[in-house]
Amino acid sequence: MGEKRIATVSAAVEFIEGHLTEKLDLDCVADAVHYSKYYLHRVFNSTVGMTIHDYVQRRQLTEAAKLLVFSAKPIIEVAAAAGYESQQAFSNIFKAMYKQTPNQYRKNEKFYPLQLKFRMEGDYEMLYGNEVQEWSIEFAGEEDISCWMELVRLVIDGFPHLYEEEYTEELVRRIKRKQALILKDGSIAVGIMLFSHETGSIDFMGTHPLYRSKGIPKAFLDKVMNELVHGNEISVTTFREGDKADTGQRREIQGLGFSEAELLVEFGYPTQRFILSKEDVHDE
Repeated sequence: MGEKRIATVSAAVEFIEGHLTEKLDLDCVADAVHYSKYYLHRVFNSTVGMTIHDYVQRRQLTEAAKLLVFSAKPIIEVAAAAGYESQQAFSNIFKAMYKQTPNQYRKNEKFYPLQLKFRMEGDYEMLYGNEVQEWSIEFAGEEDISCWMELVRLVIDGFPHLYEEEYTEELVRRIKRKQALILKDGSIAVGIMLFSHETGSIDFMGTHPLYRSKGIPKAFLDKVMNELVHGNEISVTTFREGDKADTGQRREIQGLGFSEAELLVEFGYPTQRFILSKEDVHDE
């Protein structure tokens, strides 16, 4: 069943990638890959973590953002290339997702993706094996940078300002300071976390979409809370309530027991801080 699910989603992703300049919906993707739309909707959503509509929209807007920065095409042409019939409709959704108008984004001259092509390559032994697996969360080493970045690209929807070069430089610094944790299945990173010993802040947390039901974020939080952080609480920032760019990260953080704290603006992006105290963890 797992392999069929991966094959189904991969076929849908390949079709979408080949038709990003067209108007795409669940019906036409399902017809193209010869599955019922009900089955495709279910497996795509459970595997990728978002609906086909949301994935298509984010991929088209990412490619549009690339054109805004790296081409001189008029915005109305960029809108058409992203599958939008009007510049106004394109501008409205672009601003809702990127928090700036297409024109402002172009002037900033700095591209970052909302959604990269969803790739699933690996054996996933822990996922399909019959044996009960023990999670072995370790400090990441520089040899893990490649598989770490593969997972970052896969879960980019939870980290809306990804400039890969800057991120990789920060990752190297954190690895040297023992502030980067990784969980691997063979050569694949299935869970990653950047944190600070001193402040207790979780600066990045990602779980491989196929392993979402395996309790990985909770295992990372337990390790950090019980072994690595000096204070009595840890914090994380995520999307504000109602942000259209949020594909479920805010709900997941609340589900882990974090409580709402102050509203922030980070890198020009509106966010909210959440906190989790050691008492809350031990009371569960």
